[in-house]
Amino acid sequence: MPAFDIVPRVRLAHLPTPLEEAPRLAEALGLASLRVKRDDATGLAMGGNKARKLEYLIADALAAGADTLLTTGGAQSNHVRMTAAAACRFGMRCLLFLSGPEPPSRQGNLVLDGLFNAECRFFGPVAKDAIDVAMEAEAERLSSAGARPYIIPVGGSTPLGCLGYVRAVEELAAQAERAAWRPEVIVAAVGSTGTLAGLALGRNLFLPQCRIAGISVSRPADGALRVAGEIAGEAARRWSLPAGMAGVTVHDSWIGPGYGVPTEAGNAALLLAARTAGLILDPVYTGKALAGLIGLLRRGEIRADERILFWHTGGGPALFAAPEVVTEA
Repeated sequence: MPAFDIVPRVRLAHLPTPLEEAPRLAEALGLASLRVKRDDATGLAMGGNKARKLEYLIADALAAGADTLLTTGGAQSNHVRMTAAAACRFGMRCLLFLSGPEPPSRQGNLVLDGLFNAECRFFGPVAKDAIDVAMEAEAERLSSAGARPYIIPVGGSTPLGCLGYVRAVEELAAQAERAAWRPEVIVAAVGSTGTLAGLALGRNLFLPQCRIAGISVSRPADGALRVAGEIAGEAARRWSLPAGMAGVTVHDSWIGPGYGVPTEAGNAALLLAARTAGLILDPVYTGKALAGLIGLLRRGEIRADERILFWHTGGGPALFAAPEVVTEA
């Protein structure tokens, strides 16, 4: 039994998520074989990849006796939305420290944050480090007042959180074996890098012949790969996992003007997915990830005859904060 199998976790996600063929999308892209790993169907708060990480992080918070969760992200963060829902599931208070200005109206994920009674604090255009300092200070204040706070870093991207994606690759490998379809390339969005770290470790264990192409939505490729490697390395050390980022690349050509800013290529990709496969992508993560897959095909870095897996990490609610994606199509 792998050491990570005994790490405590709660049940938040509907697992296993489907592994679906997408023949019309494959045909539109000129691919011989394309399947989609539907982590938009994890269930918690309309789904998404963060449910897998939160299963471990919430278990750790409960073991510490926490009664308050603090976390951070952008205004349309899927992670903070799902953390707020998990807090409700276990009767905890939730404080959200959000980058960027407070919008004039609440849309998309922010509607759900309010639904889950999370307290949103907006910090304007400040550095991530400043928000982390504010979270630490609030945690100290809460502790002094008798509360038991637990901080979850941005994206739940920690060595503990990334175990959710080690387990996810184990799940995928079992599905692939049953389907007699073994992926040769996995393509996924990369933000805070915890998902990529877990995918890399899971690949080492369960799909060693598979390559992983991460499509960055926020930071330069070398920085994203370095941070993912640090998270994966610490997880490997703690739980005796095969370390290394072999077979993993990160690409940053599809970020556009910046994190959270829709791009023409990303919008075109999400429209294509909707109209050929009925898939709901979003303009922040998965739309850009599919645009990256299309771009890598055009560059010849992924071959059309390879078996491609697109890992759908969720994010649909953010689409309702960007209606122009459809109205301008």
